[in-house]
Amino acid sequence: MQRRLIECVPNFSEGRNPETVNAIGQSIASMPGVRVLRSESDPDHNRSVITFAGTPEAVRQAALRGIAEAVKRIDLTKHSGVHPRIGAADVVPFVPLEGVTLDECAALARDVGREVWETLHVPVYFYEAAAASPERAPLEKLRAGRLSPDLGGPALHPTAGACIIGARKILIAFNIVLNTADVAIAGAIAKKVRASSGGFRFVKALGLPLASRNLAQVSMNLTDYEQTPLHTVFEAVAAEAHACGVEIVESEIVGLVPAKALDQAAAHFLKCRNFHPGLVIENALL
Repeated sequence: MQRRLIECVPNFSEGRNPETVNAIGQSIASMPGVRVLRSESDPDHNRSVITFAGTPEAVRQAALRGIAEAVKRIDLTKHSGVHPRIGAADVVPFVPLEGVTLDECAALARDVGREVWETLHVPVYFYEAAAASPERAPLEKLRAGRLSPDLGGPALHPTAGACIIGARKILIAFNIVLNTADVAIAGAIAKKVRASSGGFRFVKALGLPLASRNLAQVSMNLTDYEQTPLHTVFEAVAAEAHACGVEIVESEIVGLVPAKALDQAAAHFLKCRNFHPGLVIENALL
């Protein structure tokens, strides 16, 4: 029988208090049938991303535990950070990995959303594949606050805001740090590369300040890395940065990345004529 695996990558509006982040992570990991794959926090964004995977029902229960813990511990009235947010458990996407369809993940997302509203009284928006209509699918439209929640509202929870829950394909969260503190430069580069401004398809981008490092960052989501590869975006940002008289300090992957995306980048930058995944020892052994 084929395994049925789902990934969940919730973003929580807390990146400075390790006790809170650890408590949320432990609540997720306490669910049998789930494995936490990665947890990372950023103090400038004041945001944490916890990546976990497991069977559909186990992931469903673990997501609910994590959301409940975030609602209990995070107070948005005392929150500050450069990353846009609307809730304590800000965004909760379900991603099909193996033996599960995107439609099944969307149904699971709607089920989780109903329970979040009914038990925690936090209004819920549904996005991407779980959205009620194509107009409500983009995350940035919901976060702008001009649309009413799908469940609950119109008033948000007094301390936990709202929760955006959905289903999507694998995306790559990719940040590039520049050797300048001028966030206007990062913003101009983000505008050049993002799809909504006429840049690359399947790229969302913002320019953000990193006050703790006195640097600026181009923060991106690649929603279809096969159509717009990682290396294409990296080279475009590098070229735009150079044109502005700045350079790239480093890049950062948030969460996990598919091996294929790194294979594509390796083949491109190495100009390897005969590259294919079977040349990687670990792949050959598998």
